[in-house]
Amino acid sequence: MLAPSYATRSERLAYTTLAIYCGAVFLFLVGPLIVIMPLSFSSEPWFTYPLPGLSLRWYADFFLNDRWRIALENSAIVAVFSTLLSTSLGTLAALGLARGNVPYSGLIMSILISPMIVPVVIVAVAMFFGFASVGLNNTYIGLIMAHAALATPFVVITVTATLAGFDRSLTRAAASLGASPSTTFRLITMPLIAPGIISGALFAFFTSWDEVVVALFLSSPEQRTLPRQMFSGIREQISPTITAAATFLILVAALLMFTLELLRRRSERLRSALT
Repeated sequence: MLAPSYATRSERLAYTTLAIYCGAVFLFLVGPLIVIMPLSFSSEPWFTYPLPGLSLRWYADFFLNDRWRIALENSAIVAVFSTLLSTSLGTLAALGLARGNVPYSGLIMSILISPMIVPVVIVAVAMFFGFASVGLNNTYIGLIMAHAALATPFVVITVTATLAGFDRSLTRAAASLGASPSTTFRLITMPLIAPGIISGALFAFFTSWDEVVVALFLSSPEQRTLPRQMFSGIREQISPTITAAATFLILVAALLMFTLELLRRRSERLRSALT
């Protein structure tokens, strides 16, 4: 953040102060991540600075050890399918509620976003007893449904926010030209609300990818996810492999955020072309 060349001395001082403050906040938020990542390259099995040496042994253990590899595969499977389910349900719910003539829409919205408000341990206990009665505990389907229930509110909120600025005259114009509702949604509505859907899908993916409490209650050793494996590793035996797993999660999150930014810019260009 640079002050304009024509700014007064007081304005340049304000810009500098703001830049320092923003940098300090950024360092406070990102600092723990910066500290963790170098430890994943340590050559010794303890967490110390300065590093006694550099090694990729913990990454080899993360990708080649069966416990970690299976946990990574389980996390990917559950996150992908729960994201698809929550994105579909959340988008449909937001489209329905955005019509404006839905009775008790406020109450329905409150119920939909309640998993974000209620403490996750309470949700996990409720799901444990509810799924136990229908035999869904210790199954992939039960875990996917539980993660989808936690992730759907994020999709509802982001898509609803996108629909708030949606110009409905475009859909009426498409209908007047003979387009069917499905064609109108596919060619008009979907491209315009795509940023909200994509953002909600990524938040849903992160919710499932990082979730550990529900996994502790609902999953068996066969459905052990990566966060649960990391939690168990901290309790049972602290190993630098955990730092390699954490670094991998950080890189995946950064890649997805970069992808989201690219998709957002593409959607904005498409929105400008349509409007």
